Amino acid sequence: MNEVAGGSLPRSDSSVAMESSPPSSSTSSPPPSPSDGPRRLTVTQLEQLKVEEEVFEIYRILRGIAPHTQSFMLELWRDTHIEFLTRGLGLLGPSYHVLDANRPWLCYWIIHSIALLGEPLHSELEDSVVEFLSHCEDKYGGYGGGPGQMPHLATTYAAVNTLVTLGSDMALSSINRANLLKFLLRMKDSSGAFRMHDGGEIDVRACYTAISVASILNVLDVELVKDLGNYILSCQTYEGGIAGEPGSEAHGGYTFCGLAAMILINEADRLDLPSLVDWVASRQGVECGFQGRVNKLVDGCYSFWQASVACNKSCNFTTGETGLDGNLCGAGTSHAKIEGGLSDFGFSFMEKQTECGPLFQSIALQQYILLCSQVLEGGFKDKPGKQRDFYHSCYCLSGLSVSQYSCSKDASVPPPTRAVLGPYANLLESVHPLYNVVLNKYYKSHEFFSCL
Repeated sequence: MNEVAGGSLPRSDSSVAMESSPPSSSTSSPPPSPSDGPRRLTVTQLEQLKVEEEVFEIYRILRGIAPHTQSFMLELWRDTHIEFLTRGLGLLGPSYHVLDANRPWLCYWIIHSIALLGEPLHSELEDSVVEFLSHCEDKYGGYGGGPGQMPHLATTYAAVNTLVTLGSDMALSSINRANLLKFLLRMKDSSGAFRMHDGGEIDVRACYTAISVASILNVLDVELVKDLGNYILSCQTYEGGIAGEPGSEAHGGYTFCGLAAMILINEADRLDLPSLVDWVASRQGVECGFQGRVNKLVDGCYSFWQASVACNKSCNFTTGETGLDGNLCGAGTSHAKIEGGLSDFGFSFMEKQTECGPLFQSIALQQYILLCSQVLEGGFKDKPGKQRDFYHSCYCLSGLSVSQYSCSKDASVPPPTRAVLGPYANLLESVHPLYNVVLNKYYKSHEFFSCL
């Protein structure tokens, strides 16, 4: 989304007629008030109006057609999406050279999207992906953005999630967990947070990717968790959301990262959860999709980042519902009490039951994704007028899944037909909202790594 400086609206240059003061020899007419007269719109306001016009026109068309045609408009075009995604695994155009340091991300965005659509990969293609990622794994732990590149927490997260999504014993056993843990410990900062790479930035994104990887691989320990909650807590803003670092603006992506990390270390109750959820729920706008920050444009990728926070499980998470012994990871509590059990919080999160529904309009979000982000030739985009890409395809489909299952007490049970907009064939595989991997793939990896 475009970045536009905030501030008051500029005054018009045109003069404004003012009413005269009562006649007086010692007084004159008051100066024009800045609040009077026409005003010019900011670039952000003009772009917002343009997006609203384009989105509302799509919705007007939907309302004006016959029901059977509406069903056709609301269909998820699985075959074209699978064709677009599968083609990306084999050959990318020259414009993708800018993502040379993000190749594990391309694997994750594409393979996770295909898994959400319920389509299996050919075994030869699976083997090729596992082999490629093995060349991205650093001999001292972690995964780089490509063969021979320095290890980085973001691409480590992408590589591990890809291998978990593939789910074969070959894929899961290819991860050197001992070396990866050493890499995570090297990235641990004295503040309690993590660095993205050697000498790299410290932020909430680094905290989440480190904890997510450690949790899903069953290597999360006390040393990794130490003081992490204090750092994330310092990033929650007066707005309620979570910023990338202390003193910055609340952001949807960082809010997801912060809350998910706090849940995985069992310290979510330290956050101001009511204000956090209120801030997230308020980011769903008139277009029916989510914006990432206040006064920014809607963007399809936040369909996952924001909806996963406001889904029925995340927004009602309390330590009393985990099935574990209270907030054992809280401040001032010894982590040694649960040595070896920290990685089970992600599992327990999915096992808990909740009576609350989602704190966002799930059908409205599905409408935005299917009508405004979906590209009929395959793939998804940010918003009308933008181009499709693998990143938005991944997070639009992830958000679509979260919204379809958002009213379900048990994500392993298919939701009722009323929870799925359009044909029921639109239903995707369910995802684990903390890791963003397909749920049955997560359960298989949890069983695999629990035995090691």
